[in-house]
Amino acid sequence: MNGIAMYAATQPQRQDDLVEKHAPLVKRIACHLINRLPASVQLEDLIQAGMIGLLEASRNYDEQQGASFETYAGIRIRGAMLDEIRKNDWAPRSVHRKARMVAEAVREIEHAQGRDARDVEIAKTLGMSLDEYYKILQDSCYHRVLSFEDMGTGEDSMLDNVSDNAPGILDGLQHDDVHRLLTEAIASLPERERLVMALYYDDELNLREIGAVMGVSESRVSQIHSQAVIRLQARMESRFGGS
Repeated sequence: MNGIAMYAATQPQRQDDLVEKHAPLVKRIACHLINRLPASVQLEDLIQAGMIGLLEASRNYDEQQGASFETYAGIRIRGAMLDEIRKNDWAPRSVHRKARMVAEAVREIEHAQGRDARDVEIAKTLGMSLDEYYKILQDSCYHRVLSFEDMGTGEDSMLDNVSDNAPGILDGLQHDDVHRLLTEAIASLPERERLVMALYYDDELNLREIGAVMGVSESRVSQIHSQAVIRLQARMESRFGGS
């Protein structure tokens, strides 16, 4: 048996070994994501999608590319889970539409005033009460969580969605440039929004735990988080696609 034939014969066993060894990684990633999603998303569905991602990773992994299999598989597993969530998007079209309206209002105010848009100003620009504005933030919270989880990494990412009015504006950006710009944008957020983002994404606290740290309700944390991500969207749009 020549070298090519021997290599081909060992591939199925190699793939089985990789899948068996890294199956716990699927559950770990699923459990990490599920805490950021509404109750309608089932852990079992995420695990099933993640296992498909792991199988694809075992077939396509090329160790010559330099990345470890765990790193490569983690990206594919998480991507498969996010794709599954998008496919069964729980958020009605009105939620997406209203979130875009808020982002546009924030962009308009901050461009005109040269400072952070305030809640009362955003509500006034949208022609609604503060309670109505907060309801929009509450409704869009989990959609925004997903958008930020996948920010800058795919055709359905938040960064891609900010460029609806200027297609292709991100095409020339390198991966490192995207993350640098995001880091700068996050650093520019109001202090309370920046704190929520840090506790949520860096320290991996859930909304209830962040509420306990900040002394506010879980629903208020979800509003602050949603507003932070919408503000980021507005600022990235101003930078790349707006006036």
